[in-house]
Amino acid sequence: MELRHLRYFVAVAEEGSLTVAAERRLHTAQPSLSRQMQDLEHEVGTQLMIRSARGIELTAAGRVFLDHARLALAQVEAGREGARRAAEPTKPSFALGFLTGQEMNWLPEAMRILHDELPNMQVTIASQYSPDLADALMRGKLDVAFMRPEAQAPDLVYKLVTKEPLVAILPSDHRLAAHKAIDPHDIAGETFISVSNTAPTLRVVIDDYLARLNLGITPAHEVDNLAMAMSLVASTRGVAFLPAYARNFLPWSVISRPIKGDAPTIDLVIGYNRANTSPTLKLFLSRLDELIARVLTKFGGPVHERMEERKNAR
Repeated sequence: MELRHLRYFVAVAEEGSLTVAAERRLHTAQPSLSRQMQDLEHEVGTQLMIRSARGIELTAAGRVFLDHARLALAQVEAGREGARRAAEPTKPSFALGFLTGQEMNWLPEAMRILHDELPNMQVTIASQYSPDLADALMRGKLDVAFMRPEAQAPDLVYKLVTKEPLVAILPSDHRLAAHKAIDPHDIAGETFISVSNTAPTLRVVIDDYLARLNLGITPAHEVDNLAMAMSLVASTRGVAFLPAYARNFLPWSVISRPIKGDAPTIDLVIGYNRANTSPTLKLFLSRLDELIARVLTKFGGPVHERMEERKNAR
C-alpha cells in the first residue's frame, strides 16, 4: 500500500465518482484509477466501495478506512511541514489561525505577547472556518488557532478561552426590535435562520437549544458565514441565533439582542496539535491567561467570572 492509494481513495470517496475524481481531482485516466482502487481493496482484504451507475458508495469497512486514510495523510503532511521548519532554524516563524471574525478581538493582544517575547519572530495569520483550522493544525500548517472544539480531530488539544453567549440577530425594524431581550417563545412562527455544517459545533449548540425549547422551530434557511447570515436576516426579515462576536459585523439594517433566560453558549478555545513541540507554542500557552484577561477587560467582559469558568472547565 502506498500513499497514492490513500490519496486516490479519499478523492473517490469525497467525489462519489471514479470518473469525477479521475478528471477533476487526480488528472488521471478512469480505468487506471479503477485498477488502483481494486489493488487497494486487495491489499486491505475487504470491499471498500460499491460501484453502480449512480456512482460510488462506501461500505461500512470503507467508511472506517476513510477516517484512517485521512488521518494518515494529515500526519504525513504534518511530518513534511515539521521537517521543513527544522531545516530552516534561522527563520523562526509562528502560524496563528482564527475562526473568521474572532481575529478582530484576539489578534492584537496575541501579536503583542509574541512580539514582546520574540520581536524578530515571523508571524503568519489565517482566517478560516473552524473545521478548516482543525485540519490545518493536524497537518502542521498552523501552530495554534482560536476556534471551536472539533469532534473529528483526535490529535488536537483544546484550552478553553471563554464561553461565548449566543444572541438574537434580527432586522432593525422587526416587531421584536423594541425589546431589550428576546424571549425565544416570541420567535415561534418567525423565519428562522440557522448555520450550515461549515460550523458543525455551532450547529449542534443551536439544534440542542431549539430541541430543549420544544417550540417546533425549524430553520427555513442555512448560512455558511456571518456575511450571508446578515444578508438573509435583512432580506427575509428572519431571526438568527449567533455567537456574540457576530455583533462586530452588523450592518445598519440588522441589530442584536440578548436571549432571555438560560441563553445557550458556545466555547471558544485555543487548539493545537499535541505533537507540536515548538518552544514558541509553549511560551504562547504560558501567557494564555494574561492574553484572555487583557481582551476581556478591553471589551468589558466580567473577567473574574469568565476566568472562574475556565478554571472549573479544566
